[in-house]
Amino acid sequence: MKNNEYILGGKHMTTTKLHPRLDNGITDYPEVKDFAGGTLKCLCESNRVEVKVDAQTLHNHACGCSKCWKPEGADFSLVAVVPRDKVHVISNGDKLEIVDETATIQRHFCKECKAHLFGRIENKDHAFYGLDFVHTELSEDKGWSAPQFAAFVSSVIETGTAPSQMADIRKELNNIGLPTYDVLSPELMDLLAAKTAELNGTLQE
Repeated sequence: MKNNEYILGGKHMTTTKLHPRLDNGITDYPEVKDFAGGTLKCLCESNRVEVKVDAQTLHNHACGCSKCWKPEGADFSLVAVVPRDKVHVISNGDKLEIVDETATIQRHFCKECKAHLFGRIENKDHAFYGLDFVHTELSEDKGWSAPQFAAFVSSVIETGTAPSQMADIRKELNNIGLPTYDVLSPELMDLLAAKTAELNGTLQE
């Protein structure tokens, strides 16, 4: 498991490393009136891939799935969505590759530093088609939407977290104001189910 270990009052203590922007609470998300986006940059020291996002993000959340890009040592990613027509590669796009072309979300990453710049769904029948997935920690701009919940929490077990630590992880997430789910939030799950019902011809208005 990824954690910090320390001694407190003579006892050996362990604290999980959720994510650099969560470990000290949700403090790095100042509200900026009429915020309309910014620029994401990969982690290379030079010739950075740059992606312009011309909108505020939605549904920002901590994600424990094994597919999302996470900072080194973190159990969770932070990922949000934005309309795909608001996402534009503006610099060094030749450095981008797709992590897994068979995946539902086509995650475009820098082949040098490995940071994921955006994820895109090409299946027009998917409920989230038209939305791109982005990691706003790659932006120096202030004003992005703050995390609202934690999704796929139990999936961190698949990437090396001990099951015995899960109660503490859920407690830490709840303590900083993030409801925990082992799928997506109820609102997003309703959207997925509604799309399935639409395709099956059973959707009720």
